[in-house]
Amino acid sequence: MRALTLVGDRQLALIDTAPPPPPGPGEVQVQVAAVALNYLDVWGFRGMAFAKRKLPLVVGVEASGTIAAIGEGVAAFTPGQPVVMYGALTCGTCRACREGRDNLCENVGGIMGFHVDGFARDLINLPARLVIPVPAGVALRDAACAPIGFATVQHMLFDNAKLEPGETVLVHAGGSGIGTAAILMAKQIGCTVITTVGDDAKAEKAKALRADHVINYRTDRFEGVTRKLTQKKGVDVVFEHVGAETFNGSLLCLKRGGRLVTCGATSGPTTTLNLMQLFQQQYRIIGSFGATMKNIAQSLDKMAAGLTPVVDTAVPLAEFERGLDRLAGRQVFGKVVVTF
Repeated sequence: MRALTLVGDRQLALIDTAPPPPPGPGEVQVQVAAVALNYLDVWGFRGMAFAKRKLPLVVGVEASGTIAAIGEGVAAFTPGQPVVMYGALTCGTCRACREGRDNLCENVGGIMGFHVDGFARDLINLPARLVIPVPAGVALRDAACAPIGFATVQHMLFDNAKLEPGETVLVHAGGSGIGTAAILMAKQIGCTVITTVGDDAKAEKAKALRADHVINYRTDRFEGVTRKLTQKKGVDVVFEHVGAETFNGSLLCLKRGGRLVTCGATSGPTTTLNLMQLFQQQYRIIGSFGATMKNIAQSLDKMAAGLTPVVDTAVPLAEFERGLDRLAGRQVFGKVVVTF
């Protein structure tokens, strides 16, 4: 079978390798159909793994596919069934896992495609408990965007920020994969959405997603525009994932008692914080990483109901690196998906 493998920092090779054995007890074998790209893929490609890893390493952190075979004792799946896969090797037995807080697993074995072999291969064996069925009517290309792209947003906005209908939310980088998903999910429940983008072409696309106000951060200070749009009251929620460049400006955009939820730091991981501002304004700052299995199922249900992800580009497996370049260059509006 084919496996797209990182053989050195910034060195990918599409190799032929032996297929996995038949799935063991409690396992399923999945034929991969699509891999959706994320900044984790970019960081891994550049050698920015935050834990020890061994090369060569099969890449790909988010994917969909179909069940190719089932192991002994697996009753929840049948061959040919469309599925997505959880992107981390959780233990399934610690308290967090037992309580459905999968992304807080106390004994996680690593992130797929980042610490351990990932999904960019024709076949993979996984524990059946880490596989989620795809509802009827959801295309596998779209489903590939659920485990991280949609589910991360589901977890951020609803589990953590507790976004409510009618609230106002500032979504940073509205042209990114999670930015577009955040716009869609917030508008679905009747929120007012302010979003930032880097050029006028993206601004038009964000408006087409029904964002109420779009700010080109290259020509306007988003803090000032947001304060003006909210009559200096500020927004209820900031959806933050840019990092150092925007973090303190994001705090200035919050109303008293507002919530900032963050899952990323692409512009840098370090900033300073005015503690008096924090406690006087009674801000709530919430860190969010990944998602739970429940969040993935919720995301797939939203797709089945018609809330489909924005796909910027689809590339074949052999052009995985071109997809990474497009993502890293901030050229995208939506997700980049690699098809098999």
